[in-house]
Amino acid sequence: MPKSHKLVYAIYVVVWIIMAINPKYPQDWLLENVLVFLIFPFIVWMDKKHNYSLISIILLLIFASLHSLGTHYTYAEMEHFDGITQFFGFERNHFDRLVHFLFGLLIFRILFEMITPGISSIKTALLFTFTMVISISTLYEMLEWLAAITFHPELGIAFLGTQGDVWDSQQDTLAAMIGALINLAFYKNYKKLLDYNRDR
Repeated sequence: MPKSHKLVYAIYVVVWIIMAINPKYPQDWLLENVLVFLIFPFIVWMDKKHNYSLISIILLLIFASLHSLGTHYTYAEMEHFDGITQFFGFERNHFDRLVHFLFGLLIFRILFEMITPGISSIKTALLFTFTMVISISTLYEMLEWLAAITFHPELGIAFLGTQGDVWDSQQDTLAAMIGALINLAFYKNYKKLLDYNRDR
């Protein structure tokens, strides 16, 4: 694994440790980080095996760091976003919506690199990646709901972050979809990446 990748992972570990100190709701923090405990080692292992591009690792670091920030304060009560909420006159804190959008925007590239080996058609590769983003986003919403009602139903809004919005899950998935769609505008860059990965 390149040293640059190790540095990115090390930066994330430092960010994660800082955000793990005295979270607002410890039980919520633990639930929100279950997937991190599972996915982070998997990403490192896959990177060692397939050597993903540095930019995809950096984009993943940005998203993961924002997720850590959200788990520290909870997405519904992320106080550093209150200024934006007040400035635009929003009725709720949209930090969670922003992170869902960034999931589709920032995670798209590493998913593309993961699933495209063996795929020769750029249209198929992009469609498959786009579908994966939506599927993962939808699955997360379902797992989030199941975790809340199974383990800590008393956490309520602190964990689910619905803030009284009955369409919260659907809008979160839509935000991720929009983020993923933006990547399709960089069709030519992804075609070059597909050709590069195929020729390696």
